[in-house]
Amino acid sequence: MKKFSIGYRTLKTAIGASIAIAIAQYFDLASYASAGILTILCVQPTKKKSLHAAYTRFIASMVGMLYAFVSFELFTYHPLTLAGMLVLFIPTIVSLKVADGFVSSAVIIMHIYAAEGFSLSLVYNELALMAIGYGTGIAINMYMPDIQKELNYYRLKIEELYSKIFLEIAVYLREGDTLWGGQELIEAIKVLNSAKSLAFKDVENHFTRRENDYYVYFDMREQQLEIIERVLPKVTALPVIVQEASIVADFLQDLGEHVHSGNTAVHFREKLERVKRDFSQLPLPINHAEFLAQAALYQFIEEMDRYLEIKQSFKGLKAKKERPQ
Repeated sequence: MKKFSIGYRTLKTAIGASIAIAIAQYFDLASYASAGILTILCVQPTKKKSLHAAYTRFIASMVGMLYAFVSFELFTYHPLTLAGMLVLFIPTIVSLKVADGFVSSAVIIMHIYAAEGFSLSLVYNELALMAIGYGTGIAINMYMPDIQKELNYYRLKIEELYSKIFLEIAVYLREGDTLWGGQELIEAIKVLNSAKSLAFKDVENHFTRRENDYYVYFDMREQQLEIIERVLPKVTALPVIVQEASIVADFLQDLGEHVHSGNTAVHFREKLERVKRDFSQLPLPINHAEFLAQAALYQFIEEMDRYLEIKQSFKGLKAKKERPQ
């Protein structure tokens, strides 16, 4: 059984609906409870989505009122007339790209149908319901909880996972065996998906912001993970352990102990150049197995250079650091 919980969006929906109904009731509007329905339909996960929801519902409702006036006044207030009107109305709002507003527009249409007569007072009533319902929905959705702590949690989590991956590879290169099952790779994918989704939500909650530093950061980490996944099978399946393996292990040990959101990629790329120079000073392979092992390790460090290049292009996070630089 799923754990019972009440989220902030649930609370906002309940509060917003009650406020909208109270306002509509105060002004003695007909069908005042419908203002609560319109508010509920406008409370969305983000501010931008809430504004878009209000826009689509307002346009659809206005089109619905026009269709209702033409259909019911030219013909009659009859279920068949309503059916025929909806047959034409639905494709219209789809073509206008406001199909999401169908439910709210249907509420307005049903009010007109139930009134069995079109009048200015009815139009004013419906416009007032829309103004109160959509306006309250937008206003109540302007409050969004701060997600900085959650984003920072995901940042620390992904850095912890990357650190574990590098340290486990270093152990393998030194000992030639490890009990590591690679579960951190699977977890890293899940964490990055959740983190990017949350960071994108933050963008949607700011009208003038087009990107989020955390989203760029997690996207960068996702690119790095693709490199890790690509080279890991090569470096963990060496036919023999050669001298180069211990050099790479030392580098990965150092890198794994310094995974953070700051930009020190230049420093580690310089270390990687020293690793390449050390490689060139070692004896040539004496058999095919050593040749394959050395080739795999050299390919690995080339990929790691690309890994660091991706990090170097990232300007860094302004968030408070919770790990050593």
